[in-house]
Amino acid sequence: MFDFDLVRGPVIRALIAEDRRAIADVVRSAYLEHHAGLSVNPRSYFLRFPDKPSARIIALPAYLGGEHDVAGIKWIGSFPENIERNVPRASAVLVLNDYATGYPFALLEASQISAARTAASAVLGAEQLTGGQVADRVLIVGAGVLARTTADFFAAGGWKFGDVAVHDKVPGHAAALAGHVERLGYPARVAPDVRAELRTADLVVFLTTAAEPWVVEPGSLRPGQVVLNISLRDIGPELIAEAHNVVDDVDHCLNAGTSPHLAQQRYGHTDFIDGTLAQLLTGEITLGADKPRIFSPFGLGVLDLAVGRHLHRAAVDRGLADAVPEFFGETERWS
Repeated sequence: MFDFDLVRGPVIRALIAEDRRAIADVVRSAYLEHHAGLSVNPRSYFLRFPDKPSARIIALPAYLGGEHDVAGIKWIGSFPENIERNVPRASAVLVLNDYATGYPFALLEASQISAARTAASAVLGAEQLTGGQVADRVLIVGAGVLARTTADFFAAGGWKFGDVAVHDKVPGHAAALAGHVERLGYPARVAPDVRAELRTADLVVFLTTAAEPWVVEPGSLRPGQVVLNISLRDIGPELIAEAHNVVDDVDHCLNAGTSPHLAQQRYGHTDFIDGTLAQLLTGEITLGADKPRIFSPFGLGVLDLAVGRHLHRAAVDRGLADAVPEFFGETERWS
């Protein structure tokens, strides 16, 4: 009852790399459990700073029932200016709490957990929106850690790509990601003109730090094109309103200035949202090919819990977790 473990970053990294398919399965199950009402997932809380407008630290509390039966919170910082010092933008920890007593039992390095669950969600969304695991022309916009992780999950899922174009504001970053994609077995190249690539790509993956929409021109997206709006703020509300839209959770996605949130504010309704990814998984909704298909996942704390619980169990089973004896100062009310 009073055990407490630390699971360090190198352990998390190795466990994720060992079996990304298992992580993808965990994420898929968590979406379905959330859809079935076996979760509590409040809105995320954003801590912002007056003198650092681009930075934020986000708290994602949640409870996930079913086979997990765990509560917890992810505390994740996003400081885009870190990139200028060649430091990852995101850093995070995940606390897991025992549901019976409320006592925390593990602390995990979670930036990689966050990237893995986001990447697994993106690939799952792509699978449902394309109806398969094949894309002839792929465009990845943004070449950070999350982009690298997403490419890894596409490869682990057995996807077949004909051509992968990579764009980033920093050409060296785009070249580094293109090299990584090539090492995964795909033809890849740097794409200096992102707007030209947008017009021809079959699958577009936005993984930027954009704070407001920049893809706003009419006709930027075409019918049948699949767009993974992972960074959530690249696409203008007009384009959102003219597309088929799938989200991970409607209430959560209509928040914090996301593209769907801006569309709701502009048009005063949410008729442009077809449903959730879980509803696609269960067959409750289907999408036509008459419009672009956009997946906008806000990111649910239950996904972090599911992946974190899975990795904690694996670390303990293999003796890779660091037990912290006597972490709690008192274990009896009276002694």
